[in-house]
Amino acid sequence: MQEKRKFQRLPIKLTLEVSNLFKQDGIKIESLDTEIEVFDISKAGIGFMSASKLPVDYYFNATLEFEGTDEIILSVVKILYATPIGNTGYRYGCEFVGLPSMYDHIFDEYALRVEE
Repeated sequence: MQEKRKFQRLPIKLTLEVSNLFKQDGIKIESLDTEIEVFDISKAGIGFMSASKLPVDYYFNATLEFEGTDEIILSVVKILYATPIGNTGYRYGCEFVGLPSMYDHIFDEYALRVEE
């Protein structure tokens, strides 16, 4: 099967907390305090799992820190899809919204470390 993704997915282990979700029309869901486990990342977005059901087409702010670097990525992430994982939770696919290309070098350096 031919890979159709624009950017390579890289394995990663990050734990983030989602406190608020929002939509562009001003709808907000606040005080969630939901933990998510990020399992892969690319220049386009992240994949994560959570025990909580989060709505598709909502956004959240993410602060991503890569192990082995002092650099931090601040981004808005849009939830694209959710897939149930048995009775344990959900698997999510998300895209970065408006992530500047100035962060590309962080992904490139991380990809080299993963390959080693």
